[in-house]
Amino acid sequence: MTARSLEEDLRQLGAEHGLDAVGFCTAERFDDVRAVLEQRKADGLSADMNFTYRNPSRSTDPTRTLPAARSIVVAAHSFRRRASHPEGTVARVGEYVWEPHYAHLRAGLDVVADRLRDRGHRAVVLVDDNALVDRAAAHRAGLGWWGKNSNILLVGKGSRFVLGSILTDAELTPDLTVDDQCGPCTKCIDACPTDAIVDGRAVDARKCLAWLVQSPGAFPREYRAALGDRLYGCDDCQDVCPPNRVLDRNDPATSTTGDAFVDILDLLESSDDELLERHGAWYIPRRDPAYLRRNALIVLGNTGDGRAPRAADVLVSALADDRAVVAAHALWASRRLGREDLAAAAIDAWGDEPDPMLADEIAAVGV
Repeated sequence: MTARSLEEDLRQLGAEHGLDAVGFCTAERFDDVRAVLEQRKADGLSADMNFTYRNPSRSTDPTRTLPAARSIVVAAHSFRRRASHPEGTVARVGEYVWEPHYAHLRAGLDVVADRLRDRGHRAVVLVDDNALVDRAAAHRAGLGWWGKNSNILLVGKGSRFVLGSILTDAELTPDLTVDDQCGPCTKCIDACPTDAIVDGRAVDARKCLAWLVQSPGAFPREYRAALGDRLYGCDDCQDVCPPNRVLDRNDPATSTTGDAFVDILDLLESSDDELLERHGAWYIPRRDPAYLRRNALIVLGNTGDGRAPRAADVLVSALADDRAVVAAHALWASRRLGREDLAAAAIDAWGDEPDPMLADEIAAVGV
């Protein structure tokens, strides 16, 4: 089998197993990307995010994972879906976790990797892995161009994709890279609720809601109102992107039965074990459900009715939680919903020397 026919075989196999695009590139180091990652990290743009920032020398050098790597097979799997907004006090969830899209992506890549192994090659699958800068690999493999919101946009297909790769010692003919097609458009930059998209097609994680809901500690007070009704993820920059909007208009997405929305009161009334059972596939800081409660309390403060008996009961329970991160955000939500009576009672119960996070929240002026 020639190199070219192997490529065709791998593309066809990927398409048959749920991959929406397959491309090939060399396994040379991404030295330019490493320099960018290190500079952004030095500038603080990565905040406390790890992922490929944890060890740029590793995530930009495929041979650190597979020393014999000569090529990378890069694939994309679409998570584009639509869902109807239900009634009640509900929170939005980022599209990419409505269904187990990474599992679907991995399943397709596993089949492609098995074909490479059948042909006598080594193959290592990397999905949602710190070992490789997947967007840089996707760009090098010609899947799409770098959008101004730092996502990869596939020609005619938009940006709603999860990405994964296979490192292999097979020598595959590289695909051509795709030229930038954003032009002067700044819709994603203008739509970002916290002005997190900065020059150089980068995102400041210190402001990005999609990262802040996954970050430990107190949620920055200046961005709580901007979180709105988002529990996990933020899709605003993709929702306004013209290629995505054109695609949605011309080829409407299929409906999903996944968890596009979460009832906030149900979440806050659930046990920690129940929360991990339902949402354990999400990236939750330190695997601690307290951070889901933190996010949910902010959503409640932004969208709830403080006079509704059930909401008031949830606030009282959260204010009495022995975890400061829960109680502090319950205090914020109580004040925002006009329940100064609940806030005052909780502050009195906490005593004269409360936890520092609680003390900081008590001292805060305004919501």
